[in-house]
Amino acid sequence: MKQKKSIRCPYCGSTAILRDASFVYGDRSYGGKVYVCSDYPTCNAYVGVHPGTRIPKGTLADPALRKKRMLAHHVFDQIWQRGILSRADAYRWMADKFCLSDEQAHIGQFGSYMCDQVILESRKLLANYCLQAAG
Repeated sequence: MKQKKSIRCPYCGSTAILRDASFVYGDRSYGGKVYVCSDYPTCNAYVGVHPGTRIPKGTLADPALRKKRMLAHHVFDQIWQRGILSRADAYRWMADKFCLSDEQAHIGQFGSYMCDQVILESRKLLANYCLQAAG
């Protein structure tokens, strides 16, 4: 029989628990699930879950890392939202840029340093595109 792999909090080592998103977001929840550190709210680490599954969207993150990941996504997503590359090609670009496999090229898996690199390189690509479009 296959044993379930438990998710551990990278900050305090506690086990993460699958909860309704309202546990964290309250009235601002739009449904769904989150994995939350069992020491929440003392340890304020959690991660969202892909809809209809028990699969986390990344690793547990504290408030600072969640904010950094949101910024990284905001900047990176402009690459495909502006039509510079398709969404699939933008993720392929990210994987190639940082020598990652397709499975590794997900902002939800990144720490602060990698988020900073995605923001930096995405901004460079966006600036290059704007310069070419203007010229």
